[in-house]
Amino acid sequence: MNAQKKLVSMNPASNLSVTKEELLKYYYQMLLIRRFEEKAGQLYGMGLIAGFCHLYIGQEAVVVGIQSVLSPKDTVITAYRDHGHMLACEMDPKGVMAELTGRSGGYSKGKGGSMHMFSREKNFFGGHGIVGAQVSLGAGLAFAHKYREDGGLCVTYMGDGAVNQGQVYETFNMAALWKLPIVFVIENNEYAMGTAVHRHAAGKHLYERGSAYGIPGHEVNGMDVVATRTAALAAVDYVRAGNGPVILELKTYRYRGHSMSDPAKYRSKEELEQIRENADPVAQARVKLEKEFKVTEDAFKNIDREIKTIISEAAAFSQASPEPDASELYTDVLIEDR
Repeated sequence: MNAQKKLVSMNPASNLSVTKEELLKYYYQMLLIRRFEEKAGQLYGMGLIAGFCHLYIGQEAVVVGIQSVLSPKDTVITAYRDHGHMLACEMDPKGVMAELTGRSGGYSKGKGGSMHMFSREKNFFGGHGIVGAQVSLGAGLAFAHKYREDGGLCVTYMGDGAVNQGQVYETFNMAALWKLPIVFVIENNEYAMGTAVHRHAAGKHLYERGSAYGIPGHEVNGMDVVATRTAALAAVDYVRAGNGPVILELKTYRYRGHSMSDPAKYRSKEELEQIRENADPVAQARVKLEKEFKVTEDAFKNIDREIKTIISEAAAFSQASPEPDASELYTDVLIEDR
């Protein structure tokens, strides 16, 4: 309990200092995710992306802030709103976009689509379409770190809706019991599909959901990349010290519907505009760069041009890459023990 009180009492407003170079990097990564998702939305509208497509627009500061404190040996697993996580793990935008369009140049050879792509090279283990299923898998990754004594940890992302799933609490129990090196990140974007969090989740704070198991938790402003980084660093240090799991509830907001087929009529335009005007993560980082580090308009334009080129090339690659051959139906299905 002392560890829990110590972490919960940490003030997210007392951010660690950030250098100009660090904040520029975070701004660049968030803008890359934003522009990538906007392009994905366009391709979906053109019929070039099939199936489900869940965009990450508005939540960029969460994954950029958390990934900024991880090491290459750490593993990451998330749910189906996953494109931003892939880019923050430095997966190639061309491979991600090609997978979205179902092409063989994609990370899962065009067979996984938006929700199911992986990169062993980047220690990114998905992308999972079943709500909450990735949480138990994340505990398995954390167990592997502990078993191998490799010093790594697993960051397991989930949405506010997934927190109500039963397997999440089975995982909390085992993670606490075995002191697994895992950071549970709850991306609370205020809506589980179309249901507001106050209508689907009992209790005031989701970060308290692990208290029965002695798991410390903390609420973080997930619209501020520096505040997110600060909280993530404290959580990662706690876990690496062998103390077991931590829960971070990142208060964030998604600008688009649950998926591309969701018109999001369950919330008002005024609510969305208020967030855009007062809490946009990309805009906040830009203002900080302008005021504190005197970054010029020309510098921002150069960043924007570079990112637009990357996204255009990714979109072009996704269309030039061929569709998977029919024989791919029989690959990556079974690994035989030889």
